[in-house]
Formats: sequence, C-alpha cells, structure tokens
Amino acid sequence: MRTRQIGARAVGEIGIGGYPLSCDDRPDEAQAIATIHAALDAGITLIDTADAYSRGSDDFGHNESLVRRALDAYGPGADDVMIATKGGHTRPGGAVWDLDCSPEHLKRACRESIRRLRVDAIDLYQLHWPDPKVPYAESIGALRDLLDEGLIRMAGISNADEEQIAIALDVLDGRLSSVQNDLSVLVRGTEPEVALCESLGIAFLAYAPLGGFDRTDMAAHRHPAAIALGERYGVSPQQVALAWLLALAPNVIPIPGSRRPETIRDSAAASELRLTPEDMALFDSP
Repeated sequence: MRTRQIGARAVGEIGIGGYPLSCDDRPDEAQAIATIHAALDAGITLIDTADAYSRGSDDFGHNESLVRRALDAYGPGADDVMIATKGGHTRPGGAVWDLDCSPEHLKRACRESIRRLRVDAIDLYQLHWPDPKVPYAESIGALRDLLDEGLIRMAGISNADEEQIAIALDVLDGRLSSVQNDLSVLVRGTEPEVALCESLGIAFLAYAPLGGFDRTDMAAHRHPAAIALGERYGVSPQQVALAWLLALAPNVIPIPGSRRPETIRDSAAASELRLTPEDMALFDSP
C-alpha cells in the first residue's frame, strides 16, 4: 500500500476506524480481531480508536483494549502499526454520550488510554470533540502538556473548524499533526479544512468516508459517479468513494470502519485505484 505522512511518520494511505467494532451492533470478538488482522494483512498501518468507543459506561475503553488484544495476537508486523486514540467524550450512563474536555479530564483519560493500550506513549492523541463548556485553548493546553511530558508523541484534533485549527496550532507551538473530520463524497463541508491542512503540512483523517454507519440514506456507494466508475474499473463503489478522497488532496487519509474482514480488504484495495481529473469531475456534476 502507498503511504502518507502524519507528522514524521509514514502510514498506509488507508486506515481503519475502530468505532463499529465496539459500539452498537458490534461483532463478536473473534470476528472483530479477524477484521483488524485482515486490515494489517492488506497493508493498513493506522488504527484509529477512542476511549469512548463502547456500548456505554459499563465497557468504556472497549475498543482500545480490543485493539491491544488484536495486535498482541497478530505477531510480527504489529509493532509497525500506529495507534491513534481520542479523549474528551464520556459515557455517563447507558448509551448516552457527553463531553468533558477539561484539562484535568483529558490528562487523566490519556493515562487511562496508555494503560489500556499498554504503551509507553500514545502515537497520536486527539481531542475528540470541542466542549462548549471549556475554552478551546484550555483543552488544547492539555495536549501541549501531554506532549511536553512525553506521554503522547503527536497531537491531533477532531471535529474542528478553521478557527479551531488556528488556535490549536498556536497553543501547541506549531506541533499539530492531524485534523480528523467527517468527509465523504456526500459530506463535503470540511473541504476548506482539508485545503488549510494541506497548506500547513497537517494530515487530514477522513472519518465516515463511506457515509457513516448510522446514516443508511447517506451511503457513499449510492453516489451515481461511484456506481458508474465502479462499473468502469471493475471495483466496488466503496473503493471509488475512498479513491476520490485520496485524489482530493495528498494529506487526506480515509479511515473507514468495518465489521468484517472482507469489507476492510475491499476498502484497503482503494489504494490501488487512481482516479483521473475527468473521473473527479463527475462528483461535481449536478
């Protein structure tokens, strides 16, 4: 698989998102681990997780622990995998999601993620979502402190706009390595952030690149251009949708989720597909 950069680190240009392996309708553990192993076999070297990826408060941290077990079971090659996790979301009860991006919580959450992942330092630690109760610069200040303490190797932000990117760059003294936002052929509102990150040499991690798991009416494989190009090239429309992201800018790294080995293998194969400018223009047609 071709690679792209997150900071000084090269990773496969397609990653895998851990959300569907631990949240609602998750597969059993054997299938979940087989899915992660299939991703690694296909050349994926970036796993994106979060402490809140779970069914609720009772199994908070489920996905981080699952990722650790999957890597331990994989054997040679697992050490090359970059683990990106996130903090700031809480699960106060049942399926409820809430936010606590206070510096105290983020620092505590980071240490808990280190414990679950069983690492000395987290490769990429990301603020999961801006918390309206906490000034953004204060939340980012926690990431700065974690960088300075050596508990994280790189800092990133998620669900951020251009103003928040500028704040993060300032507070982190330029050490912002990634921005993770919702982006797909059907959700294109964060393209300005893609362009800004490209100009700054910052990786852009595209989550929900196939339309998301809870939005069946917004599946990327239903886009007419993805269907037509899939038929032309003899690949799935999902591969076309991911190839569109790769062609959008050289800093974009899609992180599709998957519940089955066969679907993540299909997603990883998008690295072999290169769309032409004429192909890309089809996605801009009315």
